[in-house]
Amino acid sequence: MTSVVFMGTPSSAVPTLQLLAGQCEVRAVITRPDRPKGRSGAPEPPPVKAAAREMGLEVIQPGSRLELDASLAGLSPYQVGVVVAFGQILSGQAISVAEVGNLNVHFSLLPRWRGAAPVAHAIMAGDEMTGVTIIEIDDGLDTGGVLTAQAIDIRPGENAGQLTDRLASAGARLIASVLDGYAAGSLTPVPQVDEGMTYASKLEPADRELRIEMGADEFVNRVRGLAPKPGAYLTLDGVRTRILDAAVASDDVDPGRWELVDSRPLVGLAGGSVELRMLQPAGKRAMTGVEWGRGRKTSRGRSGGESPSRWPTP
Repeated sequence: MTSVVFMGTPSSAVPTLQLLAGQCEVRAVITRPDRPKGRSGAPEPPPVKAAAREMGLEVIQPGSRLELDASLAGLSPYQVGVVVAFGQILSGQAISVAEVGNLNVHFSLLPRWRGAAPVAHAIMAGDEMTGVTIIEIDDGLDTGGVLTAQAIDIRPGENAGQLTDRLASAGARLIASVLDGYAAGSLTPVPQVDEGMTYASKLEPADRELRIEMGADEFVNRVRGLAPKPGAYLTLDGVRTRILDAAVASDDVDPGRWELVDSRPLVGLAGGSVELRMLQPAGKRAMTGVEWGRGRKTSRGRSGGESPSRWPTP
């Protein structure tokens, strides 16, 4: 039975952990430290920690790169390190501990969208297809050799959360199919090419800005790529509002204005108009566009961007 150390943090890493726990000897689960959440600020464990505890697996939460290196060294010997959305780049020392090597479940068809936020960038770019790639981790950023990959269509209207769930399930099945062969030396990674490479940088506050200068497709793709979290923002009548779902509209609305058309809030852009289907004003719950419209004293108003440095973090 292949011995594994698993490294992952969010819910998208849980399907792989659950599948491998029934197939391998999981020596330990390494995840990020608990983080304060909500108004109380009480620490909340990452989804991977909660899942690992339910399965009775040892959990380690290093607070720094040095602590991670030491934790991995203390778990030696093990054959393979498996990484899924861990949130921290492994050092050369960390990579060298595993006897055979380390595998990463990456949510794109590499070399397209190497980097921290491949799902968001694929949707924001208007890609119609993405996928999952299982690679051997090397010293580069998602540059290691490929063991296997699967292409997955991006469904019309699908947001980043929905797509990530599908990719997480596919990734779990993919790595389960190659892990034992990799550990036994019967499967060899194929060197990755750089042709067609794009970089999915970490999402920054400026990426959340919805601007009136956008075209309708660009606006909608940004909303989809950032939903449900961290969410894209637009200011409506001076109120910072998180837009969770939007669609291209055929109605004409002046750029920088919003109007209620058949009870639906529409926003005019430089390149067309969009319907706001789901939104969340600052300090309020998420609601449908129709619900938001019912609370308006007028049927039209102004819309526009705002400095992302002043946006609240959800």
